[in-house]
Amino acid sequence: MKTLLILIGQILFFALASPLLSGFIKWVKCHLQNRTAPSIFQPYKNLRKLLNKETMRVTGASWIFYATPYIIFSVTLLISSLIPSVFIYNLPWGLGDAIVLVGLLALARFFLALAGLDLGTAFGGMGSSREMMIAALAEPALLLIFFILAIKAGSSNLAVILNYVVQTSSFYFSPALIFAFLALMMVTLAETGRIPIDNPATHLELTMVHEAMILEYSGKQLALIEWTAQIKIMLFFVLISNYFLPWGITAAYTVPALIMSLIFLVGKLIGCSIVLATIETTLAKMRLFKVPYFLGIAFALCLLGILSHILLEAN
Repeated sequence: MKTLLILIGQILFFALASPLLSGFIKWVKCHLQNRTAPSIFQPYKNLRKLLNKETMRVTGASWIFYATPYIIFSVTLLISSLIPSVFIYNLPWGLGDAIVLVGLLALARFFLALAGLDLGTAFGGMGSSREMMIAALAEPALLLIFFILAIKAGSSNLAVILNYVVQTSSFYFSPALIFAFLALMMVTLAETGRIPIDNPATHLELTMVHEAMILEYSGKQLALIEWTAQIKIMLFFVLISNYFLPWGITAAYTVPALIMSLIFLVGKLIGCSIVLATIETTLAKMRLFKVPYFLGIAFALCLLGILSHILLEAN
Protein backbone atom coordinates (compact mmCIF):
# COMPACT_ATOMS: atom_id res chain seq x y z
CA MET A 1 0.00 0.00 0.00
CA LYS A 2 2.83 2.40 0.83
CA THR A 3 4.46 1.78 -2.55
CA LEU A 4 1.16 2.41 -4.34
CA LEU A 5 0.67 5.71 -2.50
CA ILE A 6 4.21 6.76 -3.38
CA LEU A 7 3.69 5.97 -7.06
CA ILE A 8 0.41 7.88 -7.19
CA GLY A 9 2.02 10.82 -5.39
CA GLN A 10 4.97 10.79 -7.80
CA ILE A 11 2.74 10.79 -10.88
CA LEU A 12 0.52 13.58 -9.54
CA PHE A 13 3.57 15.63 -8.54
CA PHE A 14 5.11 15.46 -12.01
CA ALA A 15 1.81 15.94 -13.85
CA LEU A 16 0.68 18.95 -11.80
CA ALA A 17 4.02 20.68 -11.21
CA SER A 18 5.57 20.36 -14.67
CA PRO A 19 3.49 23.15 -16.32
CA LEU A 20 4.47 25.46 -13.45
CA LEU A 21 8.14 24.63 -14.04
CA SER A 22 7.79 25.41 -17.76
CA GLY A 23 6.06 28.68 -16.91
CA PHE A 24 8.90 29.62 -14.57
CA ILE A 25 11.51 28.88 -17.26
CA LYS A 26 9.63 31.15 -19.68
CA TRP A 27 9.31 33.82 -16.98
CA VAL A 28 13.07 33.78 -16.30
CA LYS A 29 13.89 33.88 -20.02
CA CYS A 30 11.68 36.93 -20.56
CA HIS A 31 13.35 38.80 -17.70
CA LEU A 32 16.83 37.88 -18.98
CA GLN A 33 15.85 39.19 -22.41
CA ASN A 34 14.29 42.36 -20.95
CA ARG A 35 10.82 41.43 -22.22
CA THR A 36 7.46 41.52 -20.48
CA ALA A 37 7.00 38.13 -18.87
CA PRO A 38 3.73 36.19 -18.85
CA SER A 39 2.43 34.67 -15.66
CA ILE A 40 4.20 31.53 -14.54
CA PHE A 41 0.72 29.94 -14.57
CA GLN A 42 0.27 30.61 -18.29
CA PRO A 43 0.99 26.95 -19.29
CA TYR A 44 -2.02 25.86 -17.20
CA LYS A 45 -4.20 28.32 -19.10
CA ASN A 46 -2.83 27.11 -22.44
CA LEU A 47 -3.50 23.48 -21.54
CA ARG A 48 -7.02 24.28 -20.38
CA LYS A 49 -7.74 26.13 -23.61
CA LEU A 50 -6.48 23.26 -25.75
CA LEU A 51 -8.37 20.67 -23.69
CA ASN A 52 -11.60 22.61 -24.26
CA LYS A 53 -11.07 22.84 -28.02
CA GLU A 54 -12.41 20.38 -30.55
CA THR A 55 -9.95 17.85 -31.96
CA MET A 56 -9.92 18.06 -35.74
CA ARG A 57 -10.03 14.86 -37.78
CA VAL A 58 -7.17 14.55 -40.27
CA THR A 59 -7.76 12.94 -43.64
CA GLY A 60 -5.62 9.87 -44.24
CA ALA A 61 -4.51 9.44 -40.63
CA SER A 62 -4.32 5.93 -39.19
CA TRP A 63 -4.85 4.76 -35.62
CA ILE A 64 -1.15 5.45 -34.90
CA PHE A 65 -1.67 9.19 -35.40
CA TYR A 66 -4.65 9.35 -33.02
CA ALA A 67 -3.23 6.97 -30.40
CA THR A 68 0.24 8.53 -30.17
CA PRO A 69 -0.64 11.46 -27.83
CA TYR A 70 -2.21 9.07 -25.34
CA ILE A 71 0.64 6.57 -25.63
CA ILE A 72 3.46 9.07 -25.10
CA PHE A 73 1.59 10.80 -22.27
CA SER A 74 0.99 7.48 -20.49
CA VAL A 75 4.57 6.31 -21.01
CA THR A 76 5.97 9.60 -19.72
CA LEU A 77 3.79 9.38 -16.61
CA LEU A 78 5.05 5.82 -16.11
CA ILE A 79 8.63 7.08 -16.33
CA SER A 80 7.83 9.72 -13.72
CA SER A 81 6.93 6.95 -11.29
CA LEU A 82 10.32 5.28 -11.76
CA ILE A 83 12.51 8.20 -10.70
CA PRO A 84 12.61 8.92 -6.94
CA SER A 85 12.08 12.65 -6.47
CA VAL A 86 11.60 13.41 -2.76
CA PHE A 87 11.76 9.91 -1.28
CA ILE A 88 14.07 6.98 -2.07
CA TYR A 89 11.98 3.91 -2.81
CA ASN A 90 12.51 0.67 -4.68
CA LEU A 91 10.02 -0.67 -7.19
CA PRO A 92 9.21 -4.40 -7.52
CA TRP A 93 9.73 -6.62 -10.58
CA GLY A 94 12.80 -4.68 -11.76
CA LEU A 95 10.75 -1.69 -12.94
CA GLY A 96 13.02 0.84 -11.25
CA ASP A 97 15.94 0.06 -13.55
CA ALA A 98 17.88 2.61 -15.57
CA ILE A 99 17.68 0.48 -18.71
CA VAL A 100 13.88 0.34 -18.39
CA LEU A 101 13.82 4.14 -18.11
CA VAL A 102 15.90 4.63 -21.28
CA GLY A 103 13.79 2.04 -23.09
CA LEU A 104 10.55 3.80 -22.20
CA LEU A 105 11.98 7.12 -23.40
CA ALA A 106 12.87 5.44 -26.70
CA LEU A 107 9.36 3.92 -26.95
CA ALA A 108 7.69 7.33 -26.59
CA ARG A 109 10.03 8.86 -29.17
CA PHE A 110 9.39 5.94 -31.56
CA PHE A 111 5.63 6.48 -31.54
CA LEU A 112 5.99 10.25 -31.93
CA ALA A 113 8.23 9.73 -34.97
CA LEU A 114 5.71 7.24 -36.42
CA ALA A 115 2.94 9.81 -35.97
CA GLY A 116 5.02 12.37 -37.87
CA LEU A 117 5.47 9.92 -40.73
CA ASP A 118 1.89 8.66 -40.71
CA LEU A 119 0.33 11.41 -42.81
CA GLY A 120 3.12 11.45 -45.38
CA THR A 121 3.61 15.22 -45.21
CA ALA A 122 6.96 16.78 -46.00
CA PHE A 123 7.33 18.52 -42.64
CA GLY A 124 6.26 15.48 -40.63
CA GLY A 125 8.78 13.25 -42.39
CA MET A 126 11.50 15.86 -42.02
CA GLY A 127 10.85 16.26 -38.30
CA SER A 128 10.71 12.49 -37.71
CA SER A 129 14.00 11.85 -39.52
CA ARG A 130 15.71 14.61 -37.56
CA GLU A 131 14.25 13.36 -34.28
CA MET A 132 15.52 9.82 -34.89
CA MET A 133 18.94 11.14 -35.88
CA ILE A 134 19.17 13.02 -32.58
CA ALA A 135 17.87 9.96 -30.70
CA ALA A 136 20.52 7.73 -32.28
CA LEU A 137 23.18 10.02 -30.81
CA ALA A 138 21.58 11.01 -27.48
CA GLU A 139 20.30 7.66 -26.24
CA PRO A 140 23.69 5.84 -26.32
CA ALA A 141 25.18 8.72 -24.33
CA LEU A 142 22.31 8.52 -21.83
CA LEU A 143 22.87 4.77 -21.47
CA LEU A 144 26.57 5.35 -20.80
CA ILE A 145 25.74 7.97 -18.16
CA PHE A 146 23.63 5.42 -16.31
CA PHE A 147 26.34 2.81 -16.89
CA ILE A 148 28.85 5.03 -15.10
CA LEU A 149 26.46 5.41 -12.18
CA ALA A 150 25.75 1.68 -12.22
CA ILE A 151 29.40 0.60 -12.06
CA LYS A 152 29.96 3.03 -9.20
CA ALA A 153 26.93 1.80 -7.25
CA GLY A 154 27.19 -1.85 -8.26
CA SER A 155 23.65 -1.91 -9.65
CA SER A 156 21.54 -0.38 -12.41
CA ASN A 157 18.59 -0.02 -10.05
CA LEU A 158 17.68 3.67 -9.73
CA ALA A 159 17.02 3.47 -5.98
CA VAL A 160 20.32 1.67 -5.31
CA ILE A 161 22.20 4.27 -7.35
CA LEU A 162 20.51 7.10 -5.48
CA ASN A 163 21.34 5.50 -2.13
CA TYR A 164 24.96 5.30 -3.25
CA VAL A 165 25.27 8.95 -4.25
CA VAL A 166 23.55 10.08 -1.04
CA GLN A 167 25.74 7.99 1.25
CA THR A 168 29.11 8.38 -0.50
CA SER A 169 31.08 11.30 0.92
CA SER A 170 33.66 11.18 -1.91
CA PHE A 171 30.94 11.55 -4.55
CA TYR A 172 31.87 15.12 -5.50
CA PHE A 173 35.53 14.24 -6.02
CA SER A 174 34.95 11.44 -8.55
CA PRO A 175 36.18 12.39 -12.06
CA ALA A 176 33.89 9.76 -13.58
CA LEU A 177 30.78 11.34 -12.08
CA ILE A 178 31.90 14.84 -13.05
CA PHE A 179 32.20 13.71 -16.68
CA ALA A 180 28.80 11.99 -16.43
CA PHE A 181 27.23 15.16 -15.00
CA LEU A 182 28.53 17.30 -17.88
CA ALA A 183 27.34 14.72 -20.40
CA LEU A 184 23.86 14.60 -18.82
CA MET A 185 23.59 18.38 -19.05
CA MET A 186 24.25 18.15 -22.80
CA VAL A 187 21.96 15.17 -23.33
CA THR A 188 19.15 16.94 -21.47
CA LEU A 189 19.17 19.74 -24.05
CA ALA A 190 18.83 17.17 -26.83
CA GLU A 191 16.23 14.95 -25.15
CA THR A 192 13.98 17.87 -24.24
CA GLY A 193 14.39 19.69 -27.58
CA ARG A 194 15.79 22.92 -26.16
CA ILE A 195 18.24 25.46 -27.54
CA PRO A 196 20.88 24.96 -28.97
CA ILE A 197 19.57 21.62 -30.32
CA ASP A 198 15.99 22.66 -31.07
CA ASN A 199 13.78 25.67 -30.44
CA PRO A 200 10.29 24.75 -29.15
CA ALA A 201 9.05 28.28 -29.83
CA THR A 202 9.84 28.33 -33.55
CA HIS A 203 7.67 27.50 -36.54
CA LEU A 204 10.31 28.16 -39.18
CA GLU A 205 9.97 25.24 -41.56
CA LEU A 206 13.65 24.50 -42.12
CA THR A 207 14.64 24.54 -38.43
CA MET A 208 11.80 22.60 -36.80
CA VAL A 209 12.36 19.19 -35.24
CA HIS A 210 9.77 18.42 -32.56
CA GLU A 211 7.25 20.96 -33.80
CA ALA A 212 7.37 19.55 -37.34
CA MET A 213 6.03 16.21 -36.11
CA ILE A 214 3.01 17.71 -34.32
CA LEU A 215 1.83 20.33 -36.83
CA GLU A 216 -1.33 18.38 -37.65
CA TYR A 217 -2.43 17.92 -34.03
CA SER A 218 -5.08 20.06 -32.36
CA GLY A 219 -7.31 20.22 -29.32
CA LYS A 220 -6.94 17.58 -26.61
CA GLN A 221 -4.31 15.64 -28.54
CA LEU A 222 -2.08 18.71 -28.87
CA ALA A 223 -2.61 19.45 -25.16
CA LEU A 224 -1.38 15.97 -24.23
CA ILE A 225 1.71 16.35 -26.43
CA GLU A 226 2.55 19.74 -24.92
CA TRP A 227 1.94 18.40 -21.42
CA THR A 228 4.22 15.44 -22.16
CA ALA A 229 7.03 17.78 -23.22
CA GLN A 230 6.66 19.72 -19.96
CA ILE A 231 6.79 16.54 -17.87
CA LYS A 232 9.88 15.39 -19.77
CA ILE A 233 11.75 18.59 -18.90
CA MET A 234 10.95 18.04 -15.23
CA LEU A 235 12.05 14.40 -15.46
CA PHE A 236 15.52 15.34 -16.64
CA PHE A 237 15.78 18.16 -14.10
CA VAL A 238 14.99 15.65 -11.34
CA LEU A 239 17.63 13.27 -12.71
CA ILE A 240 20.22 16.04 -12.61
CA SER A 241 19.08 17.30 -9.20
CA ASN A 242 18.91 14.01 -7.34
CA TYR A 243 21.63 11.92 -8.95
CA PHE A 244 24.31 14.59 -9.22
CA LEU A 245 23.20 17.16 -6.63
CA PRO A 246 21.80 14.78 -3.97
CA TRP A 247 21.10 17.30 -1.23
CA GLY A 248 18.05 16.85 0.93
CA ILE A 249 16.53 13.69 -0.53
CA THR A 250 15.53 11.27 2.20
CA ALA A 251 14.92 7.57 2.76
CA ALA A 252 12.80 8.28 5.87
CA TYR A 253 9.06 8.01 5.28
CA THR A 254 8.04 10.76 7.70
CA VAL A 255 6.19 14.01 7.08
CA PRO A 256 8.98 16.39 8.27
CA ALA A 257 11.60 14.54 6.20
CA LEU A 258 9.40 14.56 3.09
CA ILE A 259 8.63 18.27 3.47
CA MET A 260 12.33 19.12 3.86
CA SER A 261 13.20 16.94 0.85
CA LEU A 262 10.51 18.66 -1.21
CA ILE A 263 11.90 22.09 -0.28
CA PHE A 264 15.38 21.05 -1.37
CA LEU A 265 14.02 19.61 -4.63
CA VAL A 266 12.10 22.81 -5.44
CA GLY A 267 15.26 24.82 -4.86
CA LYS A 268 17.27 22.57 -7.17
CA LEU A 269 14.57 22.72 -9.86
CA ILE A 270 14.60 26.51 -9.66
CA GLY A 271 18.38 26.46 -10.08
CA CYS A 272 18.16 24.13 -13.10
CA SER A 273 15.48 26.37 -14.63
CA ILE A 274 17.65 29.46 -14.28
CA VAL A 275 20.62 27.65 -15.85
CA LEU A 276 18.48 26.47 -18.79
CA ALA A 277 16.99 29.93 -19.31
CA THR A 278 20.48 31.44 -19.26
CA ILE A 279 21.73 28.91 -21.81
CA GLU A 280 18.80 29.59 -24.12
CA THR A 281 19.29 33.34 -23.79
CA THR A 282 23.03 33.38 -24.44
CA LEU A 283 23.22 30.71 -27.15
CA ALA A 284 21.63 30.51 -30.59
CA LYS A 285 20.21 27.37 -32.15
CA MET A 286 23.02 25.49 -33.86
CA ARG A 287 22.80 24.28 -37.42
CA LEU A 288 21.58 20.73 -37.79
CA PHE A 289 24.83 19.31 -39.15
CA LYS A 290 26.60 20.45 -35.96
CA VAL A 291 24.29 18.47 -33.67
CA PRO A 292 26.27 15.20 -34.12
CA TYR A 293 29.44 16.99 -32.99
CA PHE A 294 27.64 18.37 -29.93
CA LEU A 295 26.29 14.98 -28.91
CA GLY A 296 29.57 13.35 -29.87
CA ILE A 297 31.21 15.46 -27.18
CA ALA A 298 28.65 14.14 -24.67
CA PHE A 299 29.44 10.57 -25.74
CA ALA A 300 33.17 11.25 -25.46
CA LEU A 301 32.69 12.65 -21.95
CA CYS A 302 30.95 9.39 -20.99
CA LEU A 303 33.86 7.36 -22.37
CA LEU A 304 36.27 9.56 -20.42
CA GLY A 305 34.18 8.93 -17.31
CA ILE A 306 34.41 5.16 -17.78
CA LEU A 307 38.17 5.32 -18.44
CA SER A 308 38.78 7.54 -15.45
CA HIS A 309 36.87 5.09 -13.24
CA ILE A 310 38.92 2.15 -14.55
CA LEU A 311 42.26 3.94 -14.26
CA LEU A 312 41.79 5.97 -11.08
CA GLU A 313 39.01 4.48 -8.99
CA ALA A 314 38.58 0.78 -9.73
CA ASN A 315 40.22 -1.54 -7.21
